[in-house]
Amino acid sequence: QFQLAESGGGSVQPGGSLRLSCNAFGFSVAYNRVGWFRQAPGKEREGLLCISSSGSYTQYGTRSVRGRFTISRDEHLNTVFLQMNDLKPEDTGVYYCAAASALGSYCGNAEDEYDSWGQGTQVTVSS
Repeated sequence: QFQLAESGGGSVQPGGSLRLSCNAFGFSVAYNRVGWFRQAPGKEREGLLCISSSGSYTQYGTRSVRGRFTISRDEHLNTVFLQMNDLKPEDTGVYYCAAASALGSYCGNAEDEYDSWGQGTQVTVSS
């Protein structure tokens, strides 16, 4: 398994922005697919966005973040980012990144597609 560490969470007012980072250790994000997931209070964890190992394919896992969240990566930093704009109270939750050893131009947002997970970072959106 790989090691992942999320950072960048915090408290923000509605309409604000945050950028989460997922730092990878012991493997290269250029050879693995990475996904971002969220677990809201009292709800199951859901897939938000993923990026393929090729970096050319991304996929939204939920419509609620389409147009507000984007995923990107920096191979030199070996980091995948989740840029979150126009945050809403319903975006509150613990955000996780996950990785899977899978080459190619595809990624999915199902939990069982990933076998390595970070510890999560808390995001709270409230006024």
